[in-house]
Amino acid sequence: MAAHRPAKRYSWQQTVGNKLSGTLLTTQRLILMAPLPDSKPYQISLGPLEKEILDLLWQAGAATVKDIHDQILTDPDRELAYASVTTVLRRLQKKGWVTCDKRDRAFLWHPRISREEAQIVQAHDRLQRFLAVGNPDVVAAFADSLDRASAEQFEAIAERIRHARQQRQEGN
Repeated sequence: MAAHRPAKRYSWQQTVGNKLSGTLLTTQRLILMAPLPDSKPYQISLGPLEKEILDLLWQAGAATVKDIHDQILTDPDRELAYASVTTVLRRLQKKGWVTCDKRDRAFLWHPRISREEAQIVQAHDRLQRFLAVGNPDVVAAFADSLDRASAEQFEAIAERIRHARQQRQEGN
């Protein structure tokens, strides 16, 4: 697995009105923003069986094809050939999600990144595809439709962007 970089800390103040007392409250929120992992898969998209097998690898940390096959077959309603598990693991390796080491006579498969790092990479990919639309009206319409909880997350993202711009300006 890639070396894990610590999350960056960002904070901002939020002032909200208390409708009952008519007073303003100022709260400071601390947001931890995880950076993109150093190593990321070559292809982000995953099929349902790929996701299931990757989840099993994350749970185990490392596993052989037999371990994964046996785990899937614990469900009495499932049928899956041993060779299918091997094929899916090789596909995951080509996509950059897993690595393989030979131990004695068996191959031991490992996830290249943690589940948390995978979520970060997938979210980044979705955001990049959304922004690739290139139409500011679409992005603005999305921002207008956010509920309060989403708006707070959006503000955390905006704060991270401001912070990154400030650091770039200070570096020049």
